Amino acid sequence: MIYLDNNATTRLDPRVLDAMMPFLTDTFANASSTHPFGVLASNAVKVARQQVADLLICDPHELVFTSGATEAINLAIKGVAETAGTRAAPGSRQHIVTVQTEHKAVLDVCGYLESRGFEITYLPVQSSGLLDLDVLQSALRPDTLLVSVMLANNETGVIQPIQEIARLAHNTGALLMTDATQAVGKLPIDLNTVPIDLLAFSAHKFYGPKGVGGLFVRQRRSGSSAKVKLEALLHGGGHERGLRSGTLNVPGIVGLGKAAELAGLTMTPENSRVGALRDQLETELLTIPGTRVNAPRRYGDMSNRLYNTTNIFFEHCDSDALIMGLDSIAVSNGSACTAASIDPSHVLLTMGLSEAEAFSCLRFSLGRFTTEADVLAAVQAVKGVVEELRAMVA
Repeated sequence: MIYLDNNATTRLDPRVLDAMMPFLTDTFANASSTHPFGVLASNAVKVARQQVADLLICDPHELVFTSGATEAINLAIKGVAETAGTRAAPGSRQHIVTVQTEHKAVLDVCGYLESRGFEITYLPVQSSGLLDLDVLQSALRPDTLLVSVMLANNETGVIQPIQEIARLAHNTGALLMTDATQAVGKLPIDLNTVPIDLLAFSAHKFYGPKGVGGLFVRQRRSGSSAKVKLEALLHGGGHERGLRSGTLNVPGIVGLGKAAELAGLTMTPENSRVGALRDQLETELLTIPGTRVNAPRRYGDMSNRLYNTTNIFFEHCDSDALIMGLDSIAVSNGSACTAASIDPSHVLLTMGLSEAEAFSCLRFSLGRFTTEADVLAAVQAVKGVVEELRAMVA
């Protein structure tokens, strides 16, 4: 099996598993217990919190551990909304701005808040997948509470200009939340420099375990950013400074911390090696007639697209048929969270593709364990399946 679906989830790094094992076996105590066994678990959580803080360049106390990015996004958006007050209150902010290409975890939360009386503006993107900053500027209002823009898109790898987006949001007094699930561990993020107010992430996207993630909640002023106030979604025990009650997932948190530490150590060489493999894969696949990349295409430039991701249109080829034909290669035709959907990718439709075109695209996402042999084999396999499918409709 050749695994090229790392944006859906990554393989657990063996070094992460090694770090987790003691807390799955002998060191099993509750981190909230005050006896020596509990203190050992609590100290391990403190170490992991610092490891994640070192990766994101933030204060450890600004991190809230969650079950993953979806919970973190819910806590961020709903938590801010709960602080907004009622529409009738003087100065109440009841307007949220987001983007049509966001993950469903953001779009569905916004839809829920819309049903509760909030006004949501869903911004389009350009054909490149990038947000037009003038369009964002025109959407912002004095009553805008929150701007939510994904840092790196899970389907195309497109990276949004988050520094400029933060500036525009803060100029109107709004907060900026970013779903950084695909960016954390892949891109350098300095939260002391980039004034993001809320940032969600998940361990299993960068070689950590499933079922654990976190939310950065700014607690220190940085430029135009100020301390963020959130209402908790879960109550019962006051864990995580009252923002996320529940017994801490110590093995998962330890794994998240180790994955963050490894990401900090390997990010630069990994970006270079995996980026070169992605470019090789993409270049070879684009020799197939009737193909194109659904994103800006500038090799060696991380400013516009994740180094590990390519989303390619294959003319006259149904993506489901392509995936079935590639029976020994794991690829995707969209977000793993909507893989069972019969609808075309909302991301690709928003970028201007027709429904027929959106149903003819594959996402390839490489990772730490991808080899050049994997890429060469995948290229030959894709070329063969495309040829077979086109012969059937000729």
